[in-house]
Amino acid sequence: MNNSEFNIRQVQCVVVKVGSSLVTNDGDGVDQNILNNWAQQIAQLRACGIQVVLVSSGAIAEGMKRLGWQVRPKAINELQAAAAVGQMGLAQAYEVAFESLHVQTAQILLTHDDLSHRTRYLNARSTIRTLLEQGVVPIINENDSVTIDEIKLGDNDTLGALVTNLIEADVLIILTDQDGLYDRDPRQHADAKFIHKIAASHPDLENMAGGAGSSVGTGGMYTKVLAARRAALSGAATCIANGYADNVLIQLLQGIQIGTLFTPAGNRLSARQQWMLGQVQLAGKLIVDEGAVQALTVQHSSLLAIGCVAVSGHFERGALVAVCNQAGTEIARGLVNYNNHEIIRLLRQPSQAIEKLLGYVAEKELIHRDNMVLCHS
Repeated sequence: MNNSEFNIRQVQCVVVKVGSSLVTNDGDGVDQNILNNWAQQIAQLRACGIQVVLVSSGAIAEGMKRLGWQVRPKAINELQAAAAVGQMGLAQAYEVAFESLHVQTAQILLTHDDLSHRTRYLNARSTIRTLLEQGVVPIINENDSVTIDEIKLGDNDTLGALVTNLIEADVLIILTDQDGLYDRDPRQHADAKFIHKIAASHPDLENMAGGAGSSVGTGGMYTKVLAARRAALSGAATCIANGYADNVLIQLLQGIQIGTLFTPAGNRLSARQQWMLGQVQLAGKLIVDEGAVQALTVQHSSLLAIGCVAVSGHFERGALVAVCNQAGTEIARGLVNYNNHEIIRLLRQPSQAIEKLLGYVAEKELIHRDNMVLCHS
């Protein structure tokens, strides 16, 4: 579907992401009333045949409340402890909210490893889809009690977009304590104009967005804009709206113009391409010459060793790596046929030399075109 044809009233699967400040009433602890309100709206959507996945922040904020901490800690072990404590209350509150509506829920905690490892990625997708088929509402959060900086997804806006890509949802709805996107920060510019609809590919989105917002969360409008861009990679639209608005989910999916709608580009990418483009962390990087750039981007060829001039990172065969030009710009990413030590030996070498250099030939290409996606296609 292209931008002009997009109709939010035709969606079949929705990911709803709710922020920490909403879930915990700006850090005062889980707000059962607002959770009950969202649960009622989600039940109505399900009655209309719309599948809903909920991505919820709030575990760390709830843990801070239970532990009596006034300021969000910076030490990873303290954040993990707060998440472990808070997750108990968060899950219980959602179960209470949906139980009265006779809707079953399931808790899923994800880390970056779950979404970057191909097998785990497919397992996660299968689990979520099975839950939806069984009429269960999956409630997803990052597994903050075990993540560390090196594997952390970063924020639940990113997680919401990755889950949207994962299950190929039609729309990502991000509920926040803001009305949506302005052309510049309304707190600093009285004449800032509200944007009701914009292409997710618009080049000025990042400039319109600000930094992190509340003291209990890690997000801000900037991370939500990036999430909209990421969700659009799989052809999904994104809505950013005020979670306090009356029947906000119902209004949005009835096509009522509230919040900001980020429309996707025309084409949906294959599941494998979505996965490759959606990853936050890559195993390594291959630097290629201009001839290889042209072969990849114009001729849509596989990447051969003769066009590769440098390699960085430590990775095994099958890892997802970036392919960059000599200026450092990422032009593609793909699944490699050789590990980093082998590729070092193959740099600038013709394909027929692989067996002589390594003693065997796995494939004649470093990355086959079927296992590669262009970053600007």
